Amino acid sequence: MHLHRRRLLAAAAALTTAPLTRAQAAWPHQSIRFVVPFAPGGTSEIVARTVANELTHQLGQTVFVENKGGGAGVPAMQEVAKAAPDGYTIIIGHVGSLAVHPFMYSSLPYDVNKDFAPVTLLAKVPNLFVIHPDVPAKTFKEFVAYAKQNPGKLNYGSAGNASAGHLAMEYLKLVTGMFLTHIPYRGTGPALTDLLAGRTQAFSAGTPALLPHIKAGRLRAIAMGTVRRLPLLPDVPTVAEMGYKDFETSQWYGVLAPAATPREIVKRLQEECLTALKSNSVTERFASDSAIGGGGPPEEFAAFIAQQQKVWKEIVVRAGIKSD
Repeated sequence: MHLHRRRLLAAAAALTTAPLTRAQAAWPHQSIRFVVPFAPGGTSEIVARTVANELTHQLGQTVFVENKGGGAGVPAMQEVAKAAPDGYTIIIGHVGSLAVHPFMYSSLPYDVNKDFAPVTLLAKVPNLFVIHPDVPAKTFKEFVAYAKQNPGKLNYGSAGNASAGHLAMEYLKLVTGMFLTHIPYRGTGPALTDLLAGRTQAFSAGTPALLPHIKAGRLRAIAMGTVRRLPLLPDVPTVAEMGYKDFETSQWYGVLAPAATPREIVKRLQEECLTALKSNSVTERFASDSAIGGGGPPEEFAAFIAQQQKVWKEIVVRAGIKSD
């Protein structure tokens, strides 16, 4: 009798847990939305689409990139924070949204450290500083001298407040003492359009978005934000070697999911991203842009975000970067 009862209880427990186990094992069984909080044409989109294409092949489900620009990425982050935590809505986070917004805004409609589950770091991309060819400066030192002689005359564009390019330029202004006027756009694409047309004079972004224009002679690269020069642009000096010791700034991009997403799905996402980053298509594309692939575990990405928050908190305060 007791044996029969135990068997019935075991069978009931199996029936209760089976749907959950099957649901987790079946993930993904539908398309995955990969949100990019900027307009098309920027480094964040390039990184996201490169990885998303490979994930689509691996998972057998479409991983589609959705651009949601505007508001410095805050509306997109808010939407994903409130999305169903089922692994079917993820977002690409970067230095601005994860390391700067918490200190730039007096309040946010979400908590970066509590409302998201870090999945993995996808890539670190070198920052380039470029100017329009009409600017009467051939080198970085000439540009700094010209900007100082003409305070407020030069404008620089960015993908928006707290975008990686905005932060890099403000950091550069801080160490050099230049005064440039910031013109925020709704993404790298629109900002590049005005830069190429000569409506703004300076810009900073990752290599993927800028290299084609530099090679075509439509933009002049004057400095790198990396510690060492890039093999792709051996004649472009680093800011550090121009006399600004320890200056370093790079763009980085990683995947986030809503906070309550099951650990099993977060781990699966991380593992699939790592596999994608090791694929020929992704490694070749990243190599052509001097990007360094990531793919580490969620805990490692979380620790990296915390470290970056410490670095940028000081820069935000010193540079007086505001949300408006």
